[in-house]
Amino acid sequence: MALNQKVKNLIQKLGEAIHESVSESEDIAGVVKNIREQGFDVLLMLEATIGLNEVEAEADEATDAADEGIEGPFTSNDVTFLKSLRISLTEDEPTDTTDSTDITEA
Repeated sequence: MALNQKVKNLIQKLGEAIHESVSESEDIAGVVKNIREQGFDVLLMLEATIGLNEVEAEADEATDAADEGIEGPFTSNDVTFLKSLRISLTEDEPTDTTDSTDITEA
């Protein structure tokens, strides 16, 4: 998927907005202050992954996930992301009476 310059600029603005939100968070500043009071210096590094899917392609991905035997509200991108976090969808466990999907850590 080729991104046009406008989308690239919007992604950059999103990254800047995330950075600004973290930098100005009173909750984060308070916790960092508490850590420093315990005698430690704090270096906070965050990594954000921004994934884009064209709207027309979303329906195809849901179909692909269904073809792979994946049930639930997950697209193939969702499953790939969960696998990257070492999370697998359970299929053989008894289903719960709630409407939530069972997810276990591998």
